[in-house]
Formats: sequence, structure tokens, C-alpha cells
Amino acid sequence: MATTHDRLAAAVGDAGSAYHRLVLLVGPARSGKTEALRRLGGDRGWPRVNLNRELSALLIDYPKRQRALKLPDLASQMAAAQSGDVILIDNIELLFAPELAVDPLRLLQGLSRNRIVIASWRGAYDGEQLTYAEPGHPEWRRYTHPEAAVVSATQPATNQTDNRQDPR
Repeated sequence: MATTHDRLAAAVGDAGSAYHRLVLLVGPARSGKTEALRRLGGDRGWPRVNLNRELSALLIDYPKRQRALKLPDLASQMAAAQSGDVILIDNIELLFAPELAVDPLRLLQGLSRNRIVIASWRGAYDGEQLTYAEPGHPEWRRYTHPEAAVVSATQPATNQTDNRQDPR
């Protein structure tokens, strides 16, 4: 059975020809996502960004009411500041904050239009639905057939390129 590292490397090869060059590494907390990204980045020389830390530092200069408006531009600037054709994005929990009113998957897809983005996603994927948090939780999201390559931190990879989404 292929390791998470091997499955990620294979998904990167496939993502290069997709409209959204997005690879999601999906798994529950403490499933090895950060270590897999760290290892892949070290092996390939790809930059790894802690999104929570980077965006928090940029957003703190703005009043709370402006943060939701500024977040997409600041995320784009953060990604553009990284060198290379591939960027690894870890710790994306900030994107799910209800007060920021951002669609996390769409934001990641936007970042992946001009380069391959590999992002860790704390949640689950059953081959059809990608989820974050539990139903009823303020940060809960569900996407049906996400337009991204999905690699499970605990199971073999599954690729989805269907455009249908359910942003609930």
C-alpha cells in the first residue's frame, strides 16, 4: 500500500493539468497531515505556509468589520509571495471562522489557478462528500463532489473533478 507521501506525489502529477490545481490532504486531527506536508516540502523544496499564522498576522492590522473583505486579497498576496510552482498550505482553520464569511474551498481553488496548491483539510471525505466539522457546529461545511484531488491521510487517494458543490 502506498504511503501518504507517495499518494500526494502522485496527486501533484495529476493536478498539473486540472483547471483547479488543488490537492486536499484530508484527515482528522493528528492523522499526520502536517508531517506529510513537512516531509514532502523537504524532499521537493516546496514552501510550506502556516495559513493561520500568516493570515492572522496580516489581518490584525484591520478592524474586525474589514477583515472579511480583506481576507481573499491577503491570502492571494501570501500565496504569491511564495516561490515555485507548488505551495503547501497547512493549518487552514482560520478560513472556517464564521465572522470571516469566506468559502474555504473556493478560496483554495482560487489560489490554485496558477500553481499547484496542496492544503491540509481537517475533516473527512467519503468519495462524494467533503466535510469539515460536524453538522450543527458553526464552522461546519459540506461540499458534494469538490473540484479537487483528494488524498486521504488514512486511505488511498480519490480524485474528483466534478464542479458541483454544496457550500453548506
